[in-house]
Amino acid sequence: MRSLFVLVLFAVPAWAADPVADSKTAVEALKKELAAGTAPKDLAEKPFAAVPLTKSDSTTARELLWKAHVERITKDRAAEIKDRLLKLDKLEMPFFIKEYGAKPKVGHSLWISLHGGGGAPKQVNDGQYENQKLLYKLEEGLYLAPRAPTNTWNLWHEGHIDTLFAQLIEDLIVLEGIDPDRVYVLGYSAGGDGVYQIAPRMADRLAAAAMMAGHPNDASPLGLRNVPFALQVGGNDSAYNRNKIAKEWGDKLDALQKDDPKGYEHFVKIHEGKGHWMNLEDKAALPWMAKFTRNPTPEKIVWKQSSRTHDASYWLGVPPGTAKGGTLITAVRKGQSVDLTTVEGVEKIFVRFDDRMVDLEQPVTVTHKGKKVVDGHAVRTIGTLAKTLTEKGDSKLMFDAEVVVTIGK
Repeated sequence: MRSLFVLVLFAVPAWAADPVADSKTAVEALKKELAAGTAPKDLAEKPFAAVPLTKSDSTTARELLWKAHVERITKDRAAEIKDRLLKLDKLEMPFFIKEYGAKPKVGHSLWISLHGGGGAPKQVNDGQYENQKLLYKLEEGLYLAPRAPTNTWNLWHEGHIDTLFAQLIEDLIVLEGIDPDRVYVLGYSAGGDGVYQIAPRMADRLAAAAMMAGHPNDASPLGLRNVPFALQVGGNDSAYNRNKIAKEWGDKLDALQKDDPKGYEHFVKIHEGKGHWMNLEDKAALPWMAKFTRNPTPEKIVWKQSSRTHDASYWLGVPPGTAKGGTLITAVRKGQSVDLTTVEGVEKIFVRFDDRMVDLEQPVTVTHKGKKVVDGHAVRTIGTLAKTLTEKGDSKLMFDAEVVVTIGK
C-alpha cells in the first residue's frame, strides 16, 4: 500500500524580520562567494542559498551564477574544444566540427552526427568516423561528428556517452555560443542504434533526432514526447529486423501521437528497394529536423528512465542517487498547477518552477491522483538556481524555485 506525504509551502510570513532585506543580503553573500572563487556547484548547501529571493534579486542571482559558470568553463575547458578532444577517466572522444552558413544572432545550431561500425576492429570504426565527417551537409549550423570512445557493439549508447555529450553541449554553449534550443542528434547504422537510445534519455537537450538504419535494442519511445523523431531504413535492410522494427516504432509513435496530439512528432520513411545503405536519400531528415526548436519548459513531460538514468529532465528532478531504470513520471502543467498523472517506481520528485512557467508571486499547486500534494508559494532561492545550473550547464534549464513531493511506500 502506498501513502502520500503532503508538502505545503507558504510565502515568507509577514512577521519575518525583513524578507526584502534578507533577499538582498543573500545576493551579497553570493557575490562574495563567487568573488572568492567558489564554484556554483558548491553553493547549493550554503545557508544563504535557502533564503527566499525577490523576483529582481533572483534575476540578479541567475545572472551572477551564469557569469561565473561561463568564466569557469572558459578557463577550465576551452582546450577541449580547441583540441577537438573530450576525456572522461581513461576514455577519449575526438570530434570533428565543420561550420555551415552565417551564424544567427541566437547562435549556430548544433548537429551531432554518429558514425556506424560498432563491435569491430579499431580501423573499421576509424573508417566509419572519417566517412561520417562529410556524410551530410547543412544549410546552417555546426556539424559535429564524434569518434566513439570504444569499439564495442553498443559504442553510442554505453553509459559514458550521456556524460560526454552533456559535457560537449555544455562546452559549446559557452565556447561557441551555440543555441541550446537547436541541438540535434542523428546517426547511421550503429549510430542509429545510439539515436534510438540517446534521444529519449537526453530529451531535454534536443530539438529533434534522426535515426538512420539502426536498431533500438531495449529503448522505449515514451520519452520522445517532446523530441520530434525521424526514422529511416532500407526496405530490404532485414539484418536484426531493422526494417520491420522501424515500421513498428512508427506504428508506436502513431498511437502515442493519437493519444497525445501535441506530442510525439515523427517522420517515418522505409526506402523500398534499398538495403542497409540508402544512397543518402535519408538526408531528407535534416531539413525536417531543422523546423523544430526545443521547448525547455514544455507543458507536458513523459520521463521514462532507461538503464542509464538521469537526475533531471526539463523541470522535473529526483534526488541524486535515487534514479532507477524503468521508472516513469508523467507531469502536466496548466496555469499555476502541475498534475503528476503517472508516478511509477519513484518516491521523491522535485518539481521546478520559474517565471516563464508560472507567476511565482501567486501560489502553485501540485496534484497526484486527484489530491493536492503541494499548495502554497514556491520560493525562489539561490540554491535551486545553482543546483539546476550545475545539473545541465544550460541557462534555459535553470529554475528559480523547487517543491518536493514525497510518495512513500
